[in-house]
Amino acid sequence: MRAKCLSVWRMNATSAGGLLLCRAEYDVIGPAVPLLREPFLLAPAGRGWSALVPEGEPWPGGAEPVDRVLSGWATALAVATDHPLLALWWDEDRAGFTLATGFRRPVGYVWLADGTPAGEDEAMHTFAARLGLDPVLDLQALEALTRPEPDAGARARLIGLTAVLGRTGLVLPEGVVPGGQTDGIRAAARAAAVREEQEAAAGQERGHTAHALGHRPTGPSVPAIVQIAAGFPLTVWGLARRSAGWTVAGAVLLAHGALALARDRGPVR
Repeated sequence: MRAKCLSVWRMNATSAGGLLLCRAEYDVIGPAVPLLREPFLLAPAGRGWSALVPEGEPWPGGAEPVDRVLSGWATALAVATDHPLLALWWDEDRAGFTLATGFRRPVGYVWLADGTPAGEDEAMHTFAARLGLDPVLDLQALEALTRPEPDAGARARLIGLTAVLGRTGLVLPEGVVPGGQTDGIRAAARAAAVREEQEAAAGQERGHTAHALGHRPTGPSVPAIVQIAAGFPLTVWGLARRSAGWTVAGAVLLAHGALALARDRGPVR
């Protein structure tokens, strides 16, 4: 599935890249992704997870580093969908993740290229708690990623992180490997998306009938109002700081809230 989103980070190094993992099914995250307005590949990633890979080739240059832009995308979609969004990113010097959950302050961790931990241990505890991971087994595995290990570079740490999340149902599409070559990741995500579209097309008629029988609320929804209320100050804050990522995040919230209100006020079919 292709959607649109803003791509503005520096791509001076071909090794830079990133992807988003949403703890929601394919059809839940899909309607919100086009609000970001730049090509994205959306594919299922196991039970209760979806993967989003930037499709732009080459990605246009911009004023912000990859980690900041990925965090902005994750924050925008987390609020718009009310589902956790995990941004994985990497470049020549570092790699890391950011977890966005609704209106909470995002939590993240960073490793230097050689795997040297450069984050706070408490971040892993918060990460585990917000995703509902096992406070003993899963947390022990996550804490191992925060300890120095000469043979485990930063990108290996990202792979280890996704391995821990496999206990929650995450299964990345074949070939979508955090820290890998962007062309290979795109190709793998594109193949997974095509397979999903083919399967969805087979059941489209049945899904359309079920939708027609559904009930549509007639009043404005509380989430839409909340998104608009949060999007305006976030957009102003991003513009004041000349932060493209946060400006886009605020604009996405405003647009998503406005569309939701328009749907709520529209005629019932």
